[in-house]
Amino acid sequence: MYPVLCDLDGVVWLAHQPIPGSVEAIAQLRAAGHRVLFVTNNSSARVEVQEAALAAIGVPATGDVITSAMAAAHLLQPGERALVCGGEGVVEALERRGVDVVFDGDADAVVVGWHRTFDYDGLTRAARAVQRGARLIGTNDDATYPTPDGPIPGGGSILAAVSTACGLTPVIAGKPYEPMAALVRAEVGADAALAAVMVGDRPSTDGLFARTVGCRYAHVWSGVTPREVEVSPTPDVSVADLAAVAVLVTGGYFSG
Repeated sequence: MYPVLCDLDGVVWLAHQPIPGSVEAIAQLRAAGHRVLFVTNNSSARVEVQEAALAAIGVPATGDVITSAMAAAHLLQPGERALVCGGEGVVEALERRGVDVVFDGDADAVVVGWHRTFDYDGLTRAARAVQRGARLIGTNDDATYPTPDGPIPGGGSILAAVSTACGLTPVIAGKPYEPMAALVRAEVGADAALAAVMVGDRPSTDGLFARTVGCRYAHVWSGVTPREVEVSPTPDVSVADLAAVAVLVTGGYFSG
């Protein structure tokens, strides 16, 4: 059985409110023998918080969540110093990597992720550290973040502000880029990653990530992409939601 790689926001839930049928779809996929791995660009929350949020809607997920914060942490070496312009999830991932976390002053790298407390002072601290020689790393470059009330500014919007202020192009860790793909391969194995199906709602992130991994892409319309938009890269299948993907997967659509 091949893995099913699921984005969270716009596929499983919107602001932690489950999309109808998603919980049952995950159970259906698991019952059929597929490992469901949640691959998310959300870097703001600690992994255990994301796992608990999934458990709260009826989805056990211990050990099955991979975040862009984790991918960003692997771009630094243990013992390096990182200035964080992001949430608790970034801090957690860096500390687990053995990186010295600071919030002001000089650093080897500035790591930027989505957080609600971003302000002008934070922008200034991040820009100054980069201007003094720090590398600029973004957990992701998603311009928006899906919610039940529509998209709001995402981590990419915060990263764009820092990049503009310091005049440096960032290295991006999350989907659709290679650092995140490397984490997936390390978790499921190189061959299984190639056989996987990536389920996502944002083709510029999830679709391109499937290309980076080398796997199939199932596009769903339950997130940020309007139905009138042409999906590029072209998905292997385009359906309403995760429930529809589960029917195809368990029915053998992606086999052979």
